[in-house]
Amino acid sequence: MDGISRRRAMKAGGILGAMGALAITSPARAEPWSWSPEGSVAGYGAGADPLTVWDPEADELVAALIDRGDVPRVNAALRTWTSNGQALPAELPSDLRYFMEYARRLPQWIDPAELDQAIGFNKKRGLYLGVLYGFASGMMSTVIPKEARAVYYSKGGQDLKDRISKTAKLGYDIGNANAYAPDGEMIVTCVKTRLVHAAVRHLLPQSPHWVNSAEEAVPISQNDIMVTWHSLPTTVMKHLTAWNVPIPEPERQGFLHSWQVAAHLLGVRDEYIPNSWPEANSQAAQVLDPIIAATPEGTKLADRLLGLGANIDFAILSKPVLGAFTRFLLGDALADGLAIPREPVWDPLLRFSWGPFIAVREGLLAAVPPIGDPYWLLDEFLRKAALIYLSELRMPISIEIPTMNRDMSQPAR
Repeated sequence: MDGISRRRAMKAGGILGAMGALAITSPARAEPWSWSPEGSVAGYGAGADPLTVWDPEADELVAALIDRGDVPRVNAALRTWTSNGQALPAELPSDLRYFMEYARRLPQWIDPAELDQAIGFNKKRGLYLGVLYGFASGMMSTVIPKEARAVYYSKGGQDLKDRISKTAKLGYDIGNANAYAPDGEMIVTCVKTRLVHAAVRHLLPQSPHWVNSAEEAVPISQNDIMVTWHSLPTTVMKHLTAWNVPIPEPERQGFLHSWQVAAHLLGVRDEYIPNSWPEANSQAAQVLDPIIAATPEGTKLADRLLGLGANIDFAILSKPVLGAFTRFLLGDALADGLAIPREPVWDPLLRFSWGPFIAVREGLLAAVPPIGDPYWLLDEFLRKAALIYLSELRMPISIEIPTMNRDMSQPAR
């Protein structure tokens, strides 16, 4: 059955009724799904392959919003909903309001003490996190084939600057001291992103360009979300460990916990959210590591990502420097696959100086603990500068539900 036929069958039967058929037509794994839900925050689960699981509550709702033409007024209303403790806008349709009130709830297993440890971790490691979120996690999205194709052919591929700034907002919000507090924004960002994912699931199967390139009938499965999740905290912690950055165990666990809560708010079933770093690494070894590869779509996205700040006079974030950081963090094989040029100055400079830079900085941090001091202020400035750079000074950043795919006849921005 070809992609278009699968899409027509899905639309005819409805997304909920098609789940069984989709499980049959989903791309097979190299190895059967074997990660146990006993290693999850839930501690149990059905054990279904997450490649065959989507987000039926959000998917059915958002498809209805799009089909009945409600999205423009919903987006206008949601622009005013910016902080976690804020009441939902009165203008929202009742079915969306009911879903969002449920979706914004924090999980019962949340641990405030662990979130406090995450605050300490983020304060000390903000500089490293900014580098890793941008050049390890951000650029890794271009070598996750299904994610690269979904971005390239969706509305995000039409205006990549807008799309990547919204992705960067998630990394920025989770690093704030008040991320999940009433005056923070992380819950809002996650719930809005969950709605966007549902819209993309509804829209992309209507794009012949995506259908002809994709392996799956419906994008952004629970497996795909966890692949992206592992490109963030799991990848960050692997790099920090490789760089010999000393991290107290409570802070290490707190950082993981902040991302466990994020996964829950993004609609991931608790049975797929790892309960420890060993479990996270084990799951990543199955879902992320084997699938990393360059694609034509990913190569084009990488080139555009490296040129995002062309309109801003900020030399340290020039394309050669960004390319060198990407090569340093992703390795030569992936950088070559993405056609990133080698930089005769920056490549060896990063290779030989980063380790000593880490050692000196960690020595200074050990001598002068960063408690409300210039270290935190500098790191916070760099994080905010990166966010503004990615949005090209278009602030505030508003996450909105799309109503169309990329128009392939128009030049991308």
